[in-house]
Amino acid sequence: MAIIEMRFNPGEALSEKEISLKYGVSRQPVREAFIKLSEAGLVEIRPSRGTYVSKISVRRVADARLVREAVECSLVRNATRLAKPKDIDFLDELLEEQDQAFSEDNFNRFNRSDNFFHRAIANIVQCDYALKTVEGARNEIDRVRYLSLGIATPMKRLIEQHRNIVSAIRSGEPDAADKAMREHLREILLALPHLAEVNPDIFEDRSLPEHTIQIINDISH
Repeated sequence: MAIIEMRFNPGEALSEKEISLKYGVSRQPVREAFIKLSEAGLVEIRPSRGTYVSKISVRRVADARLVREAVECSLVRNATRLAKPKDIDFLDELLEEQDQAFSEDNFNRFNRSDNFFHRAIANIVQCDYALKTVEGARNEIDRVRYLSLGIATPMKRLIEQHRNIVSAIRSGEPDAADKAMREHLREILLALPHLAEVNPDIFEDRSLPEHTIQIINDISH
């Protein structure tokens, strides 16, 4: 979470010794954590040079978002058919949590609740493989979302989009749910080019793939 929440900056060197002292653990679990983070694309281990927080790749973010849209739109369509009253109640509770985060201007609390929200929809469908795919894609996306909150992507707008998704699930309307989810997951594309431009030191590979350029053109008109 520290990397996702930008408490370690992209490109920053990471010290096994310093992190083990900070969290009160031995260096072995820190070393193992670095390997897992490397597999997730969040850190870069350079032999004989050290370990660094990976810079944010615009292309990887765009590609991951495309995969996430395909999977989550399918999940939400299925959720409209499978959701039980207790599932809707839980989604409503998460919306209340997000309203509270908004009232506190608490980005970290909102991000955690947002994660639970999307996971809850996947859990309605009970497709573990889809959930694993979505959470893998989030590793590429969430740092950009964290950067954009309160600047390019107002929290209030994201919560309203979540409400539209829940409303469609509640009423059993798969087309409406699909549309609401697609709009929600494309929100980040309005912020991504600007964030990369104003933060050149933490972004790399800043060219947008063609599939994303077309989507941005569609939602900008």
